[in-house]
Amino acid sequence: MSQQALQAISPIDGRYASKTASLIPFFSEEALIKYRVQVEVEYFIALVTIPLPQLSDFDTALFPALRKLYSEFTSDDAQKIKDIEKVTNHDVKAVEYFIKEKFDGLDLQKYKEFIHFGLTSQDINNTAIPLSLKEAMNEVYVPMYLELKEKLSSLATDWADIPMLARTHGQPASPTRLGKEIQVFVTRLDEQFDLLNNIKSAAKFGGATGNFNAHKVAYPSIDWKTFASEFVQGTLGLHHSFPTTQIEHYDHMAALFDCLKRINTIILDLDRDVWTYVSMDYFKQKIKAGEVGSSAMPHKVNPIDFENSEGNIGIANAIFTHLSEKLPVSRLQRDLTDSTVLRNIGVPIGHTLIAFQSTLKGLSKLLLNEAKFKQDLENNWAVVAEAIQTILRREAYPNAYEALKGLTRTNEAINQTSISNFIETLDVSEAIKTEMKAVTPANYTGI
Repeated sequence: MSQQALQAISPIDGRYASKTASLIPFFSEEALIKYRVQVEVEYFIALVTIPLPQLSDFDTALFPALRKLYSEFTSDDAQKIKDIEKVTNHDVKAVEYFIKEKFDGLDLQKYKEFIHFGLTSQDINNTAIPLSLKEAMNEVYVPMYLELKEKLSSLATDWADIPMLARTHGQPASPTRLGKEIQVFVTRLDEQFDLLNNIKSAAKFGGATGNFNAHKVAYPSIDWKTFASEFVQGTLGLHHSFPTTQIEHYDHMAALFDCLKRINTIILDLDRDVWTYVSMDYFKQKIKAGEVGSSAMPHKVNPIDFENSEGNIGIANAIFTHLSEKLPVSRLQRDLTDSTVLRNIGVPIGHTLIAFQSTLKGLSKLLLNEAKFKQDLENNWAVVAEAIQTILRREAYPNAYEALKGLTRTNEAINQTSISNFIETLDVSEAIKTEMKAVTPANYTGI
C-alpha cells in the first residue's frame, strides 16, 4: 500500500485501492476533466461539419490533432486546467481556456471563439458524466458482474445433484437441491441485467435553459435540435434528452442506480444465505497458510468475504438510493445540488466492485461438506409427510392432511421406521404403500 493510500480518507482510495483502481479512468477528477475536453473538442468538430459559415475554411485534416487533446490527455494537462480553475473559479470555463491555448499552439486562433459556442457548462457536464458512466459500466462493471454470475452458474451446475434440506422460516421444509438454490440467484441476476441493458444513457444538450436560445439567435436557419440529437446520439453514443431545463433531468440515471441497487440486493441475499450455510457446516472453507481467523481463537475460519461484501453493498445501496432520489429533483430550471452529488457516482460503484470481488473470493473458498447435507436429510424424515399426504389425496384417502399432521406435528423424533410403520397402518393397497415408502428426504426434491 502506497503512502498516499495510507493517508486516504475513503477506503475506496485507501485499503481497497487495488480493487477499485479500474474506475480511476472514469470517475477521478482527472477523468472528469478529460471527458469534458472530449465533449468540447467533438462539439467544435461537429460545428465545423455543419459547417458554420465562419468555420467553412477549417482544415478537416486537423481533426486528428484536435482529438489528441483528449485521446492523449495527461495528468499534466489536468493539472494545467486545475491551475486555470484557480483563477476562473469555474471548472468548465477552465477547460474552455485550456483548449483555446491549445488552438493558439496549433495556429488556429481565428476559430477559437467557437469553442464552447452557445453552450452552458451543463451541456458539457451532462454529456461528459453520462459518457464516463456508460463507459465505466461497459468496461469495468459489466465484466465484473459477468464474472460473478458465471461463477454462480458454474456452481449451480456442479451442485445440481446435491440434495439438501430446505428451510422455510428457519425450519426443516421440503427438500431441494443445492444447485437449484444457486440457480435461483443466477436467474434473478439475469432478469435484472436485462432491465439494466434497457436503460438509456441520457444526456442534456441545449444551451442555457435547454432551448438553444443562443444558437438560434446567432444562426436562426439551422435546425439546432436535430444537430444536437445527431451530436449526442451519433458522435457520443448517448440518448438526447429533450426538452430539458438547464440540466439533464436524470430520470434514466436514477433508473440505472435503482437497478444497480437491486442487483446488489440479490448479491447481498446470496451472501447471507451462503454465510448461513457455512454456519450450518454445509461448507468448509479453504485454509490459506499464514492467515489468522481470530486474534484470540486460533481455530476460527470466518466467512469474512461474505460479510465484507454485505457491508460494502449496504454502503453502495445507501448512496445509490440518495442519488436516485436526489438527482431528478431540482428547483425550477436548475439549482446546484446535482453538481456536488454527481461527483460521487463512482463511490457506490466502487463499493459495488469491492463487494463483487469479496463474494467471488468467498465462493472460491467453499468446500462442499456432503456428509452434513446427508446427515440433515436423514435427521428430518418428517419432511416426507407432504409427499405421503399428497399421494393419499390423489387416492381420495379421507382426511389425509390431518392424518399426517397427527403423526408429524409433535415434539417426538420422526425417522424412517416411524414413517414406515405409519404407512403400514393406512387402508391402501400394497402398491401404494410401496410407492410411499420409496420416498426419502434425499430423493423428494422435485424437478
